[in-house]
Amino acid sequence: MTSAPAPVRPDRETPALPHGTGGQRRAGAGPLAPGQLWLALPEALRKLNPVTLVRNPVIFVTGIGAALTTGLAVVHPSVFGWLVTCWLWLTVVSGNLAEAVAESRGKAQADALRRTRRITTARRLTKDGEKAVHAIALRRGDTVVVGAGETIPGDGDVVEGVAAVDGSAVTGESAPVIREAGGERSAVTGGTKVLSDRIVVRITRQSGESFIDRMIALVEGADRKRTPHEIALNLVLALPTAVFLVAVVTLRPMATLSHEPGGATATVLVSLLLCLVPTTITALLSAVGIAGMDRLVQRNVLAASGRAVETAGDVSTLLLDKTGTITHGNRRAGAFLPLGDVEPEWFARSALLSSLDDDTPEGHSIVAHAREHYALSHHKADEIDLPDARWVPFRATTRMSGVDLPGGRRLRKGAPAAVAAWVRERDGTVPAGLDVYVEQVSSAGGTPLAVAELPAGGGPAHVLGVIHLKDAVKPGLRERFEEMRRMGIRTVMVTGDHPVTARAIADEAGVDGFLAEATPEDKLALIRHEQADGHLVAMTGDGIDDAPALAQADVGIAMNTGTTAAKDAGNMVDLDSDPAKIVEIVKVGKQLLVTRGVLTTFSIANDIAKYLAILPAVFGGVYPALDAVDVLRLHSPASAVLSAVVFNAVVILALIPLALRGVRYRPGNAASRLTRNLWVYGLGGVAAPFLAIKLIDLALAQFIPGI
Repeated sequence: MTSAPAPVRPDRETPALPHGTGGQRRAGAGPLAPGQLWLALPEALRKLNPVTLVRNPVIFVTGIGAALTTGLAVVHPSVFGWLVTCWLWLTVVSGNLAEAVAESRGKAQADALRRTRRITTARRLTKDGEKAVHAIALRRGDTVVVGAGETIPGDGDVVEGVAAVDGSAVTGESAPVIREAGGERSAVTGGTKVLSDRIVVRITRQSGESFIDRMIALVEGADRKRTPHEIALNLVLALPTAVFLVAVVTLRPMATLSHEPGGATATVLVSLLLCLVPTTITALLSAVGIAGMDRLVQRNVLAASGRAVETAGDVSTLLLDKTGTITHGNRRAGAFLPLGDVEPEWFARSALLSSLDDDTPEGHSIVAHAREHYALSHHKADEIDLPDARWVPFRATTRMSGVDLPGGRRLRKGAPAAVAAWVRERDGTVPAGLDVYVEQVSSAGGTPLAVAELPAGGGPAHVLGVIHLKDAVKPGLRERFEEMRRMGIRTVMVTGDHPVTARAIADEAGVDGFLAEATPEDKLALIRHEQADGHLVAMTGDGIDDAPALAQADVGIAMNTGTTAAKDAGNMVDLDSDPAKIVEIVKVGKQLLVTRGVLTTFSIANDIAKYLAILPAVFGGVYPALDAVDVLRLHSPASAVLSAVVFNAVVILALIPLALRGVRYRPGNAASRLTRNLWVYGLGGVAAPFLAIKLIDLALAQFIPGI
């Protein structure tokens, strides 16, 4: 899991999509603007389609009630009947408006992404050479050429070449990244731009399946399915709706409560029913979920579903792959450690010669370290004794590379155990100092590479020394892990490194635990063990070997700089490839759950207050004993019902900004959070209807005499 260091961003501006996903300019970010309500209104009206309304039982019942009162107002017209009808329809539209606004906040992003897809052309490789085609015409398996300054036409893997790729306009990466053929840094995203050189890309996702298509579907909410929490809460809220429906229909004394002609009694019955059912929370429920996903988009995280966002809020164990996630992944030579009486310059020269044909980032860093710190200037092309050298490439079976120089001298560089075995096979003796250096480097969190020599004049092979490769921990992780600890999340680093190396990196990063020498099977077993103990597990990773664990985890967060396999296996993709982003992801998940909880608390308290506010006024003529609890002393039964209907519609509109913005999550125990929410939103939910209904009643009595 290694990659070349990212180059410095060129001194020029890269055009960004209008309100694209990169940087801080986000469509829909920030507080709700009044204009967004007007823009979403047509969609809210389209949602009045009964086929759409039926997905939300409470709002569907409200729509049926509004249609019924409309008919009654036409047959038996009255000011009261038409006012009730208008406000009931406004209640239905308000319920649809909350969801419509939440969905519309990403449409600017989607439109910009669509424009990118439409205008991008590709140079597809055919038997006859290159052929210019439209990007949307590409199919899985097609091969395209992309040069400097050109946009990559689709998601794929680099199969030839190496280039710097700028993804700021689409993925939000703040700096260009290196993409090269082979290994785990070959995946590229459609819509990103090649800054230098030339690459050949094999398309892995055709039109309709690409990253941009998934992004469009996400920001528009097109493929959003209701989460288990939403489904359960909708079922719970549907029950009181059914109960009140039966109760109101069987309330025969209601006939005595109205002196309006004809259908006024039925209008009051419908109004009473729709004031009692939990319209507030059901109208805002889907908006809360969509807004949660939108907040992740604003943070450059692509979530496959609302379920993943919700689950992130309940995560208690986080597994992080070390290389590329906790550490930068591009190990560099930090020190040369010669053994015994080996001269430092001789060891540095030997290390350089053994690495001249090593095209890995590690090999380049060894050559650079030797030149910089030992004033060596050997170049493979002009070294006089190297044209006849035989280069030995690295092999997984030997775990070594090196060079056989003219005259019989041989140099080998690689894993200490492999190099030690090579020395023993050539009658050499491995000094005890090798194990000391290996332990020293590993304890410091580095990777040791041994260098050995077989002399030209004959004699046994011997170890020259150890190269210390350093894999630096990404900055800011310790503070983020500490924050996770306060949120009740246990962090575990998983790595294939030796336990000593793993412990050093874990201590530096500040994680709670680590799993060393981990295979894909070990990662799966650890996740399953945590899940069996009742924990929800999140996993971050970027490599092919992380894909099984990402798929098994409850929340699988793939780094965007990682492999296609990892991004396909996870249910979230971090476009910034920043493992510290998990804090933001968890906060968004918890914010979603807290927001839904406080709105539910407010809604229930709000409904109870409405009962206490209007039922004494409505039933006071039939049951005089209710006069003792009639604290509001509303003007009349009709005014009480109409005031409640007006409040029912207005409160939904008033709560839309809160549903979209979300309630701020503060780390702490659940009991203190529940107590705070009960005091703020529970008490507020009780007080708001009393105050608002009384004010509306006074206004109605003032402007509509005789009501």
